Amino acid sequence: MKVLLVRPPRMKQAITLGEFMYSEPIGLEMIYAMLEERHEVEILDLMSEGESLEAKLSGFHPEAVGITTLCIDVPAVKDLAERVKQVNPEIITIIGGTQTYLNSEAFFIDAVDHVMKYTTRENVEKLFSYLENKESPPLLDGVCSRSNGFQSTKVCGINEYIHPNRTSTAKYRSQYSYFGYKPAAIMGTAQGCAKTCRFCLRWRIEGYTEKYFPLDFVKEEIRSIQEDTIMVFDNDLLHNGERIEALCDFLEEEKIYKNFICYASVNSILKNQTAIRRFKGLGLKAVLVGYETFKQEELEAYEKKSSIEDNLKASRFMKEIGLDVWASFMLHPDWSTEDFKGLRKYLKALQPEISTFSPLTPFPNLPLYGEYKERLLVEKEDYESWSFGQVIIRPSKMSLQRYYYEMLKTNLYVNLFQNNTGYMIRKFGFNTVFRLGKGSIKLLRRYMKLMMQ
Repeated sequence: MKVLLVRPPRMKQAITLGEFMYSEPIGLEMIYAMLEERHEVEILDLMSEGESLEAKLSGFHPEAVGITTLCIDVPAVKDLAERVKQVNPEIITIIGGTQTYLNSEAFFIDAVDHVMKYTTRENVEKLFSYLENKESPPLLDGVCSRSNGFQSTKVCGINEYIHPNRTSTAKYRSQYSYFGYKPAAIMGTAQGCAKTCRFCLRWRIEGYTEKYFPLDFVKEEIRSIQEDTIMVFDNDLLHNGERIEALCDFLEEEKIYKNFICYASVNSILKNQTAIRRFKGLGLKAVLVGYETFKQEELEAYEKKSSIEDNLKASRFMKEIGLDVWASFMLHPDWSTEDFKGLRKYLKALQPEISTFSPLTPFPNLPLYGEYKERLLVEKEDYESWSFGQVIIRPSKMSLQRYYYEMLKTNLYVNLFQNNTGYMIRKFGFNTVFRLGKGSIKLLRRYMKLMMQ
């Protein structure tokens, strides 16, 4: 079969870090790897591609189109499926991704033939064996088919991680970046997270313990990556000191020189300082740390496993070894003007190289959603508003307009005085900083527009 795999275009109305973190569609690259032996497969990345969907359909003539979805792009994905059917109603449409796991019912429409709640080599190959033979599939684990009334076997599962075929996105790869590192690849070495923070979706999807991929599997993938920079998107790459040491042994033995970026928890940083110091000498360039707040009671409410003092200790250690910190914070809807001042003061103490922040977002299916349900400013089905930049919960200590004003003021403070422009120019070059600056201006314009509503 001819199969086209599509990543939707970036959501223009969403406030995201898309200008800063623009990574490869690794999920589609994995599906490509699952299908390529028996089928003719191509990837259309509409975040990069100038070509329209219709032009690609007319030129490639696929028999099946698979579309990936995140959290906020449901209308865009449904629109793509409808456009596929308008070009040729016989094309089979398949939707998969984060939102199909969380809310598969959103895609139970006439323009969609199959919804993948999760993908494994087994269920993908089974589905396509039926499609190839022009047969309606029976109930399959993880698959909701329109021919079966979108029913499922109700067998739970998660997306299987296999080695992606990165040659499938060869024509786009020069565009993929992570902050100022460009080009950059992304990969995983584990699934799950033992930190179980209240606001987090990932451990609820992947499990509440770390499930490590075999080290030989990880080594094989690192060897295969051509880019100089690798962003490891594990929930907490630095969780296991022995694994870090084994990774360092591998990098030393094979003389592999890469820039590594990862997510890390404060607990793991403090627990594994010796291994992290060694990893820093072998390519670890930056860690993304979710400090989240400057208030101890909020850390406890979020069920973070660290304290305000732990955050400061971790910050001092990373400064000592010269490891860049990209910090993230959540803005609580019950903050006052003094609290926003407190955040800015705390940023001075932590001194991360880069800081980002977003309003607390209680996604549906999370306990926080029920807690704040009466204060929500958007409907559950208003998917495009559930970005990490738009205020979702009505503030309690000021008007919504004033809250956006405080966000705008804090954003200006961070970009003008806190984020280290000299550091960014030295690390990434003027052109990259200029591009990031354009992204910040878009963000500020968006806040101003929301503030005026």
